[in-house]
Amino acid sequence: MSALRGVLAAAPVPRRRLALSVALGAGAVLAAVGLLTTSGYLISRAAQRPEILALGVAIVGVRFFGIARALLRYAERLVSHDLAFRSLTDLRSHLFHRLIPLVPAGLPGLGRGELLGRFVGDVDSLQDLYLRGLAPPLVAVLAGLGAVVVAFLILPVAALVLALGLLAAGVLVPLVTRRASRSAGRRQAAARAVLGTEIVEIATGSAEIAVAGRAEDWTRRAERSGAQLASLQRRDALSGGLAAGLLTAVAGATVVAILAVAIPAVGSGALPGVMLAALALLAMASFEAVAPLGAAAARIENCAAAAGRIEAVLDREPPVSEPEHPRHVELSSRYARASLHAPELAPALGFDAVRFRYEDDAPWVLDGADLELRPGRAVALLGPSGAGKSTLAELAVRFRDPQGGRIELGGVPLPELAGDDIRTAVRLAPQDAYLFTTTLRDNVALGRADAGDGEICAALAAVGLGPWLDSLPEGLDTEVGEAGAKVSGGQRQRIAAARLFLAEARFLVFDEPTAHLDPEGAADLQRRIAAMARPAGPGVLVITHERAALDAFDEVHELRAGKIVAADLSGGSVDIAVEA
Repeated sequence: MSALRGVLAAAPVPRRRLALSVALGAGAVLAAVGLLTTSGYLISRAAQRPEILALGVAIVGVRFFGIARALLRYAERLVSHDLAFRSLTDLRSHLFHRLIPLVPAGLPGLGRGELLGRFVGDVDSLQDLYLRGLAPPLVAVLAGLGAVVVAFLILPVAALVLALGLLAAGVLVPLVTRRASRSAGRRQAAARAVLGTEIVEIATGSAEIAVAGRAEDWTRRAERSGAQLASLQRRDALSGGLAAGLLTAVAGATVVAILAVAIPAVGSGALPGVMLAALALLAMASFEAVAPLGAAAARIENCAAAAGRIEAVLDREPPVSEPEHPRHVELSSRYARASLHAPELAPALGFDAVRFRYEDDAPWVLDGADLELRPGRAVALLGPSGAGKSTLAELAVRFRDPQGGRIELGGVPLPELAGDDIRTAVRLAPQDAYLFTTTLRDNVALGRADAGDGEICAALAAVGLGPWLDSLPEGLDTEVGEAGAKVSGGQRQRIAAARLFLAEARFLVFDEPTAHLDPEGAADLQRRIAAMARPAGPGVLVITHERAALDAFDEVHELRAGKIVAADLSGGSVDIAVEA
């Protein structure tokens, strides 16, 4: 339950809205109690055939309670769902902000489907914590007390019996339900995640599965996972049915007990006969207050399981930590212009004897790497596959921290700067650039949100996509498809480069921007990227395996054995592979 307390702390319930929801819910239950109690009295009194005027108050009461119950229940639904959705929005925002620092370095052991299940399905299930977990017990207490007070006014001993019956139903039923649903509830979240992971894998890898002739195998896997989830859901439904049956038994026993003490009271004259039916119906209606408690106990168990799965991810140690008092470094464009006449005055992005490895007992990926990047300079970095070029790119934007050496931005070590400031000054176009399922305009404008259509078109033209853009009937409004499915791999790389063309950053880092391009297109794009640095442009670092057009760069280095050395441009080739 500690994870649930963390959820409540992350998205505290607005007390006024919760109080209003509980008050309306209790009012709706008490209106139902009043409706049945008044109806019982009206039926009994009407059987005596009195003057119609003698029934006027009871008739008005029945109408009043009937209308009031509908209105109060409707208002309660509006307020309680508004409360749940508002709290869920706050919770999503809080969890997203906690997730952000963990993602750049990756989440080992979690596939896309598993992560999706935890931060969509599990988070959505937490809305039940407010809607069906916290409010029902409070409503039961208020409405139960109100019903007992009404019963006390009619017959004190009947009020005692009713109080005992409500207490038994309010405590016994949730305990039994919780015990019955605990195992199934906790296993449901994991089973749902497994099924979600397999469905995501089937959807994203459908072409490969079909080509390999493994469609039936994957279908059987998904069917087994679905059957396991359905089995757990049936057990959960069984616990709900058990709660409903037990509640009905307790309610029936309470009504019989009340009649057992009320009938002698009628015989002795302590209770008017017309009130007997009213008292019995009052007892039946009172159990509406405790009816949701069994389901509430099961929901809380499910919410606890979901919260635990989410916390298991968020409790991981972030790869980097934000400084408590971040420093500020001046990276305005006037410093970039100064680099034309005095390069030493421009703020640099510098790597000084940087060492990095992924595990304590693993070999060093970078072992004393030195590199300096200044505005107005274009630098190319070559190296064999697995040399650590992409790792160096991640260090430049502080997705990770090195175990040795220093990385400085404008003379200030990166750990002393706020992460947002670093990534405002240093932009990275990763090798596996992601395209969102939206328009071409929105995907390019990710580089700068306030960019106009003219600037976006200019950025696309700058990376060589001008003729392609002119050929599109819908222009910038063209949808790129899910994850960029409607564009080629080369177009994807150029769109990612166009984002950085728009960015007003002082340093731009391109990781394998020529992937999926033919040699001629790769050389063309590398020349275009190198040209961004001049005149008085940002510092440009291109991590590439492509040796063509290297004459366009001011410096060409190579990463070998963890160190950065001058590149040998006499010939040879560089392995093409995805970096670590």
